[in-house]
Amino acid sequence: MFIYGKTSANAIAVMSYLAADPGRRAGSGEIAKARGISRALTAKLLTQLASAGLVTGQPGPGGGYTLAKPANRICLMDIATLFEQTEPPSLCPFGHNWCGRGDPCPLHETITEMIDANRRFMNSTRLTIFQNRDRKPAKGSKARP
Repeated sequence: MFIYGKTSANAIAVMSYLAADPGRRAGSGEIAKARGISRALTAKLLTQLASAGLVTGQPGPGGGYTLAKPANRICLMDIATLFEQTEPPSLCPFGHNWCGRGDPCPLHETITEMIDANRRFMNSTRLTIFQNRDRKPAKGSKARP
């Protein structure tokens, strides 16, 4: 079932950092440190996010990354689709030859409802949820996306 994987979670963490204060530029090192992600991975994610038009970067002193469009126009699904297969494979516990060939399995409706609920969540959750939030976790707590 599609929820999202670690790469998407890290990309959402990067984007949440930028969304917390959308008017301020942040460097990849700053974001990496605040979110507990390696600097190399953060830079790679920012490159992919920039290629997709979700962030913009400015090199040099005073440079850094910002959201490429308003936070209310970016949803979690916009980010996850860059890194995940969002079309679910067959999740039938009876195997590939059961569902889609006659009556669905006993779990079919439940699994379908869960996938649909997740898709609605990912499409309706905008980056504005992260605005005006602390960029750094409290001491002693782990960084979260």
